[in-house]
Amino acid sequence: MTQSRRFVVEADGGSRGNPGPAGYGAVVIDPATGETLAEAAEYIGVATNNVAEYRGLIAGLRAVRALLPDSPAQDGPQVRVRMDSKLVVEQMSGRWKIKHPDMKPLAAEAASILPASAVSYEWIPRERNKHADRLANEAMDAGKRGKQWEPSSSTADLDTPRSSVAAALPPVSGPPGDAAAGAARARAALNRSAPAATATPQVGWGAAPDLGEPATFVLLRHGETALTPQKRFSGSGGTDPELSAVGRGQAEHAADAFAARGTIQEIVSSPLRRCRETAAAVAARLGLEVRIEEGLRETDFGAWEGLTFGEVRERYGADLDAWLASAKAAPTGGGESFAEVARRVAATRDRLVTRYAGRTVLVVTHVTPIKTLVRLALGAPPESLFRMELSAASVSAVAYYADGNASVRLLNDTSHLR
Repeated sequence: MTQSRRFVVEADGGSRGNPGPAGYGAVVIDPATGETLAEAAEYIGVATNNVAEYRGLIAGLRAVRALLPDSPAQDGPQVRVRMDSKLVVEQMSGRWKIKHPDMKPLAAEAASILPASAVSYEWIPRERNKHADRLANEAMDAGKRGKQWEPSSSTADLDTPRSSVAAALPPVSGPPGDAAAGAARARAALNRSAPAATATPQVGWGAAPDLGEPATFVLLRHGETALTPQKRFSGSGGTDPELSAVGRGQAEHAADAFAARGTIQEIVSSPLRRCRETAAAVAARLGLEVRIEEGLRETDFGAWEGLTFGEVRERYGADLDAWLASAKAAPTGGGESFAEVARRVAATRDRLVTRYAGRTVLVVTHVTPIKTLVRLALGAPPESLFRMELSAASVSAVAYYADGNASVRLLNDTSHLR
């Protein structure tokens, strides 16, 4: 039997405004040699990031179809699609439902180009999707000038000179045309040709090494509940209140602001109801899915849940004094200490930084987790938690770089609420 031809498609899309001026890029690669077989890019006018990403996928699959014989063999996957859009990869793989009405026809069109058995999907970090990313940006740049992208003006292949990767490919087992082996060889060569990240932190104002795009956490505190204006302890051990009418309005204002900025690529949320409702408002506006992270829940305040600070002082004065004096002291009745919360939040942070390297992630959570992330980024002592103000539905931001350093970029911004 004749072996099927194998292809790797890398695709991307972007929008400067989300929705805003948008474009996509796609490249078809021979996994056995690393050669670029086809490129596609287009400025598509005003659209969202997700629409542009789907359009990039469609263009890449159509480019493969043009390279295939009229009747491609059906003996396993012929096309490995690699994208840094978790949404598109998960939806096209059938693991996430497609809820947004703008996405459904695009997903259906993508699925119709090649047999489902011929295509598989893989998520890759943004820094490993540079070729398609640059094509998409070239298309948007051309659109800004009132033109369309032209292959003759493209420099998208410069960061990953695939024409020379075949010589660097290690020998692999498997028959000629084996997709997994060929793709592994191409990835190994491309990884070796990429600039290596240094482990030496930047010191002072010296020139920083090129560490690639950071994982950026945009930290959104949930909107108000009925307990918020009363300044009552409301953690993960209480009644799990819903957003109030004011809180729902704050969530909508935040959603509008993030849509206007057009930078959010992923959304994760605490499992508590007030965060899930806040995250859902933003997700509906951006056409994104929400991923729940247990480690982002608020502190369990034990017997203090639902009480004001004054009420806790009156009933549990000695325990409150100990709590204020030491991060290792827990609230009365089996609550969590700030030291325990810090360990939980740091472990969650590390997982998310790895998962979303090079991405901008909206992290919808609570006062203590946000303050803890900021404190850890600054290397500040635990008592700094009592010296930060975080309003309901406020926005903060921390960027995490490949060398392990972090940069606090914003704290307690409420301009979108005014």
